Amino acid sequence: MALPIFVLMAGLMGAAGIALAAAGAHILPHTGLPSAAYMLLFHAAALLGGTALTHQDLLPRPLMTGVLAAWVIGAGLFSADIALRAFIGHHLFAMAAPAGGILLIAAWLALAAAALAALLRRRPAW
Repeated sequence: MALPIFVLMAGLMGAAGIALAAAGAHILPHTGLPSAAYMLLFHAAALLGGTALTHQDLLPRPLMTGVLAAWVIGAGLFSADIALRAFIGHHLFAMAAPAGGILLIAAWLALAAAALAALLRRRPAW
């Protein structure tokens, strides 16, 4: 099953987020590393919650698998681009951080769509 992979990714993203936060505070201040760290940390927590909701079949699995993957890829692109710029002075690729941000926005909207789909599927009896 693919869901444990997202828990693994949450752990790696959380660890990377803490490392980038420390580097931003102690090694390379004023380089944007805290933004990269927060993006990883927030989405690590979101991955855990989204994985749990999916595992409990509260949200549609196909759509949520896409949401979870987009959170990993989007946060990774955004944070990797900022971290590379801070540490080596080069971008991951042109527009990597904005592409990651746009992917994250789309994933959050897809989460809302998944929740709406679940609400419509499980209409309460009045």
